[in-house]
Amino acid sequence: MGLDNKIIRVFPGSNTSRGYYSFFNNIITRGARRIYIIKGGPGTGKSTLMRAVGQRFLDLGYDLEYHHCSSAPDSLDALVIPGLKVGLLDGTAPHAIDPEMPGAVDQIINIDDYLSGDLILNHKGQIQANFDQTKRFFKTAYSLLTESKQAYDEYSSYVSESLDRSRYYKISRILLESIFSDIGVEGRQEPQSRQLFAAAITPLGFVDYLETILDKDMRVYSIKGVPGTGVKDLIGRIADEATERGLYTLRFHCPYEPEKLDMVIIPSLTTAVLNSSQPHHFDIKKLESVQIIEDVDLNTCIQKTKLYPYEDLMQDARKRYNSLIDKAVAALARAMEAHDRNEAYYVKAMDFKGLDKKKEEIIEQIMSLIDK
Repeated sequence: MGLDNKIIRVFPGSNTSRGYYSFFNNIITRGARRIYIIKGGPGTGKSTLMRAVGQRFLDLGYDLEYHHCSSAPDSLDALVIPGLKVGLLDGTAPHAIDPEMPGAVDQIINIDDYLSGDLILNHKGQIQANFDQTKRFFKTAYSLLTESKQAYDEYSSYVSESLDRSRYYKISRILLESIFSDIGVEGRQEPQSRQLFAAAITPLGFVDYLETILDKDMRVYSIKGVPGTGVKDLIGRIADEATERGLYTLRFHCPYEPEKLDMVIIPSLTTAVLNSSQPHHFDIKKLESVQIIEDVDLNTCIQKTKLYPYEDLMQDARKRYNSLIDKAVAALARAMEAHDRNEAYYVKAMDFKGLDKKKEEIIEQIMSLIDK
């Protein structure tokens, strides 16, 4: 992933139509040499610590993965240094993590050790009120996202029922042949995959860092089509075909429908297939240096004469979906505001000089892994 990039930015979780959905177990895969699980309250410097450690190793020439938080996309949920097989992970809710091999691989960093408990206790009432509001606004956001799925599915159903299936399967077959031409079946019995989000639903709306994930040398296939045309199903089929041929895949799930894929990267083929259609999609216009091999338009499979009688109902469902998404994003923004108010209390109570010493200790430990 990102062979020529220095920093790759992804999301390990998203606020979805099924609530908060996480692929935290895919942040750093088997074979990790060191995992730091960072625990601490809001504003205690978890994300700042990760960035500082990351910058030190970026300066040394190492590639990094920054795993952003879907509830506050400027913050980090994790840092991975792939070349050293080292990860720093936020181990607080909603992604509580416990060490699997304490001492041998995993180490807990408790940032609350550098926190003045007295200063926090002085504001316990306000902190509790902000915490309750944050929780309430998240609950509202997930309720709205769940409700929006009904409108989205209704919209999709009108399109799906109007599709020319024979044309859809013909386009799918041609695309599969183009991607896998002259590719045999590998000998591996258990082809591996890694699953994450390349985009997320955040308090800022849909956010992605696609330009950091794709290499300029990649062969990119763009698939577009309104909901119901089967874009994500086709991407999933391509991912499964790669797996059946024994190829390793990077699977990036839809931030709204997390059970479906918005993009698959097949590193051994230097190939990526992505969803470039509304409403939650990747904007390929910002990928100026990427080579678009083919732009597949599944909207050509829609039989307009079949869809026409339901056009007004379909557009009404689309409007309801958009309205509910906007309300959900607004609720996420209010949750972030309440969370930020608590951060202000914790910032004032932190001993950042002590935390800075811990940062240097962590860096020294990671440096000791070089050339081993």
